[in-house]
Amino acid sequence: MSRRPPPKERARGEPRERARGERPKDERPRGERTAPRPRPEPQRGPFRAASPDLVTLYGAHAVREALKGGRRKLLALYATETTLPRIADLAKAAGLEPRLVDARDLSRHLGEEAVHQGLLLEARPLPEADIADIVSTSGVVLALDQITDPHNVGAILRTACAFGVDGLIVTERHSPEFTGVLAKAASGALEHVTIVSVVNLARALDQLQERGYSVVGLDSEGAAPIETIPLSKPLALVLGAEGKGLRRLTRERCDLIARLDLPGPIKSLNVSNACAAALSVAHLRLRDAARD
Repeated sequence: MSRRPPPKERARGEPRERARGERPKDERPRGERTAPRPRPEPQRGPFRAASPDLVTLYGAHAVREALKGGRRKLLALYATETTLPRIADLAKAAGLEPRLVDARDLSRHLGEEAVHQGLLLEARPLPEADIADIVSTSGVVLALDQITDPHNVGAILRTACAFGVDGLIVTERHSPEFTGVLAKAASGALEHVTIVSVVNLARALDQLQERGYSVVGLDSEGAAPIETIPLSKPLALVLGAEGKGLRRLTRERCDLIARLDLPGPIKSLNVSNACAAALSVAHLRLRDAARD
């Protein structure tokens, strides 16, 4: 039987003979590498880059109410092919030419979780307002003590608008931006309720009292049910953040601290639901008082 000859010895540094089908190794000197391929710039699409003086509104109700409201400067409107006919007349009346976009572009820009309904509006923020700018119609205002969740604040705004509340007072710090998610949750109410942002809520409550408002704080540990305490116009209802409730200085500025008397085993509500229940009670009691 024949034997395979032993492999031929090669001198040090001499290249090894390649076997059949073996690919050649990179013969570049060790340590030398090819330059990495440049990454493509991220595509922003036709939309403006985020900035402090830009508000992004999306969803049918939020966009429609902003187009009709006339309270803010409108910059650009984007719509999908299916939603364009439904918004065309409002856009024309507002002096905007809608830009046709794909729904996937909107989702990439806003995030996959955003329910944009094929509409996006870029605009400037609403004009800043002061307590003196609140026009008393219903005689009721709301004050939020560092409520930070945009869904909650948006839902509170929607409820406030439904009950005809004159204004919403929030703190400059520890409050969400009035754009995007909040505007969608507010379902157009952002365009109808006067919003006042203050540095010091306790001082703002002092100003309301100087203007004749009675200030009632809402807390699950309040001394008396809101159904039993005296209520009169003008009225300021103060709501605290979930978990923390009303801060000490805020409580000290309230004329009364009331609670919602709930018959079930759970004695507290999400702050936006508590707001709706309190406004319902206040609306009925103030209406009945006006009839007497």
